[in-house]
Amino acid sequence: MLDFYYWPTPNGWKVSILLEELGIDYNTIPVNIRAGDQFKHDFLAISPNNRMPAIVDHDVDGEPISVFESGSIMLYLAQKHNRFIPEDPRELIRLNEWLFWQVGNLGPMAGQHSHFFNYAQGEHTYSAERYKNEYNRCIGVLERRLEGRDYLLDSGYSIADMITWPWILIAKAMQQPLDDFPNVTRWRSAIKDRPSVRRGVDLGKDLKANRPMTDAERKVSFGQTAETAKNQSTP
Repeated sequence: MLDFYYWPTPNGWKVSILLEELGIDYNTIPVNIRAGDQFKHDFLAISPNNRMPAIVDHDVDGEPISVFESGSIMLYLAQKHNRFIPEDPRELIRLNEWLFWQVGNLGPMAGQHSHFFNYAQGEHTYSAERYKNEYNRCIGVLERRLEGRDYLLDSGYSIADMITWPWILIAKAMQQPLDDFPNVTRWRSAIKDRPSVRRGVDLGKDLKANRPMTDAERKVSFGQTAETAKNQSTP
């Protein structure tokens, strides 16, 4: 059995989609990021960066294996089950490139754009425009890569697609039209039609509060510093 620490966000969906695609049994443990569950000591022992998703794999020899960070989790699971990861060494290089591109470019830029679009209070014109444009640029990179390809890798559907897709799924909700990105639009639709993907996105959809954040929730989510991180890490 595998414990899956999760909350229904694009980063959580990356791993929930892979788990559904793999068809393995897992136990979902909600991590309510508005309530600060990610800062609890038991969770920090698994995910020291106080971010979900994280997993604990009990189906191993010896002590259970814990893994944090979505890209690391997906590589671990794909390698363990030998699925959605290419065997050809050259294609494996491409896979790693696009995994690192997502966790270093698309994900952070989309996440910061989401912050200023959905959560930031007051006027932050430069910051909001900066991340909106970077998100748009990353979609342009993806559009170019998908020219003449069904998926990010020539070898087919992989964890590179799964890790990238959730942050494109929400593009229209963040007022980023995809009209100028026909390759991305086609790719987005093809993946959305997969039953496992729909199940992954639907996981825990009843958990998410469809209301503005309270001041207390805002402080928990956006008021962390090195000092609070040190204090949280102390048993």
